[in-house]
Amino acid sequence: MNGPEIERLIQLLGRLPGLGPRSARRVALHLLKKRETLMQPLGTALADAARAIRACSTCGNLDTIDPCSICADPNRDQGLICVVEDVGDLWAMERGKIFRGLYHVLGGSLSALDGIGPDELNIAALVKRVAAGGIREVIVATNATVDGQTTAHYLAERLGNSDVPLTRLAHGVPVGGELDWLDDGTLATALKARRAL
Repeated sequence: MNGPEIERLIQLLGRLPGLGPRSARRVALHLLKKRETLMQPLGTALADAARAIRACSTCGNLDTIDPCSICADPNRDQGLICVVEDVGDLWAMERGKIFRGLYHVLGGSLSALDGIGPDELNIAALVKRVAAGGIREVIVATNATVDGQTTAHYLAERLGNSDVPLTRLAHGVPVGGELDWLDDGTLATALKARRAL
């Protein structure tokens, strides 16, 4: 019905989270109608982001510098590491401005069903960071899902031989919930009420 360029745009938009085929068509039409004020600047911004943004070699965050601006910030507590599954979870924690330590992004969670084991995650780098010294506490902020709980228990086993206390977010996070979807108040309460893992 449409030209191949429009169909490709719709298909690519349909791959974004929260956009099905109908929503993708509406977004594509909106972009095409606002070509000069929205579509072209968006295309430029996407190309610039693809070229400049990279993963931090220390924590796994996305930024234009390496180490990222969080790892390079001397005002952050260098002895506190918060372990999250994905960059979206890190952004959720930062959005609330409640945590002033460092992060470690695992890149997902352990999942036997999806074939994701410890080697597919950024766990070895976390163990190295803790073994290097200077860390007073590791806060495990994996999602309150079965895979998140499994990952937390695995981390407890891997880091159990270190002298660094391991804590877990408190029950302010609902079971089955994901950090990126929580409000700032719930995140703040959960972080303050963390407990030993």
